[in-house]
Amino acid sequence: MRSITTPIDPDPCPQPFNMARYVLDAGAATPDKIALQVLRATGAERWSYARLRAAVRGTGTGLLRAGLAPGDRVLLRLGNTVDFPLAYLGAISVGVIPVPTSTQLTATEITRIAQEINPALILSAEGVARPDHPARVLDAATLEAMRDLPECDWTMGPPERPAYMIYTSGSGGRPRAVVHAHRAIWARRMMWQGWYGLRASDRLLHAGAFNWTYTLGTGLMDPWAIGATALIPAEGAPIALLMRRFEATIFAAAPGVYRQLLKPGRPLDLPQLRHGLSAGEKLPDITRAAWEDATNRPIFEALGMSECSTYISASPDRPAPPGTAGYPQAGRHIAILGAGGSPAPHGEGGILAIHRSDPGLMLGYLDADAPTLPLQGDWFLTGDRAVMAEDSAITYLGRDDDMMNSGGFRVSPLEIEETLARHPEIRDIACTEVSVREGVSIIAAFYTASAPISDTSLQEFADRHLARYKQPRHYQHCDTLPRGPNGKLLRRSLCARFEGAG
Repeated sequence: MRSITTPIDPDPCPQPFNMARYVLDAGAATPDKIALQVLRATGAERWSYARLRAAVRGTGTGLLRAGLAPGDRVLLRLGNTVDFPLAYLGAISVGVIPVPTSTQLTATEITRIAQEINPALILSAEGVARPDHPARVLDAATLEAMRDLPECDWTMGPPERPAYMIYTSGSGGRPRAVVHAHRAIWARRMMWQGWYGLRASDRLLHAGAFNWTYTLGTGLMDPWAIGATALIPAEGAPIALLMRRFEATIFAAAPGVYRQLLKPGRPLDLPQLRHGLSAGEKLPDITRAAWEDATNRPIFEALGMSECSTYISASPDRPAPPGTAGYPQAGRHIAILGAGGSPAPHGEGGILAIHRSDPGLMLGYLDADAPTLPLQGDWFLTGDRAVMAEDSAITYLGRDDDMMNSGGFRVSPLEIEETLARHPEIRDIACTEVSVREGVSIIAAFYTASAPISDTSLQEFADRHLARYKQPRHYQHCDTLPRGPNGKLLRRSLCARFEGAG
């Protein structure tokens, strides 16, 4: 049998369509229900569905009055506040294309992005780096005043037209602009049961910032599209305390946040919580086990990417077999492609690929003024390596460009990290291939612990649990491991650190 799923046509996206209208339509039936709470230790900022809908449509009116037209691009340089989703949906309401960006980008980085997308307008908060670009800038106070304007009409149209742009994390090199269609939000319905187990009665707390796409999708757009309540903690807020106080039923975060919540080493009493969700990077088995011990609640993991959001996941209805990432969500047409570009046999590793017909797949990367969708035949290659079992469960092997070579064997850093993380003294670990001299490279392990661990202890542990060719040849104690703004390990930084020290 070959590693390919049988395509199942999902319900077609309605036509004409507007993503923002779709997101807010479910809440229109319960206008007084709380759609959003921004949580602080001292209380919460509350937004009903009626207030949210009016503010989004008022923002749409304001953007039109500012001279924007459908198809124009607006660059979002806004902080971790409700301004972000209001501007995002307000732009989409009137056919303007928002480009959300991280506040951590420097002036140099955001100038490069502005040169690529050529925005007609920049929405900028105080203290956030602005690009060197001639586009007009509106500040946060002007944006906030738009909320009270008359409500705009929805700009309807084909679901295939561009709705928004996001930037990849740059795992394949320089970050790239990804153009998504309005239909992308409709495709996310496959996640409701394929990952979240989402209900209209849920109160979903997402630990990320408003301007992270994981937060925008899982933390806001999806709960609103089903009529649930979104909970977003303010920066620095005590997440575990707020999860209990505000009766979160689902918790979503990157693995690094789970690790932080577990640091006190005591049980977490979360009586209303049904389960957690994890994405952004591979969830270590040791973190999953510690969370389940501390809360008596499971975590369901998902695998995805900026170009298609999540498409493989575990769920309450179908938990992942041990060691796997879960299953392709119902409606996803994916394959594991071997060296010749054909689906590999079950149990054989290859590149994860998404069929071009997937409704959540991007329109393409921005290339000059038009998006282009790179394909190999009818398949988009994700760059992730994986294995599909006979029951279609997917085991994730890591990024193709993270794979290491040891004596001619291809080795996933995730396998080594998960094994060595069980060492009783190791707190966090990352493995990568480093160059020791021209033409010679080795596997190196970088770890955090309360004190350096002897190489002998580490080597003896590796001898017991890893094949010889998988064992690191170098161990290095670090105070911290380099991670991106959303908690992803930056293995290339470790490689550069090692080679720079040499």
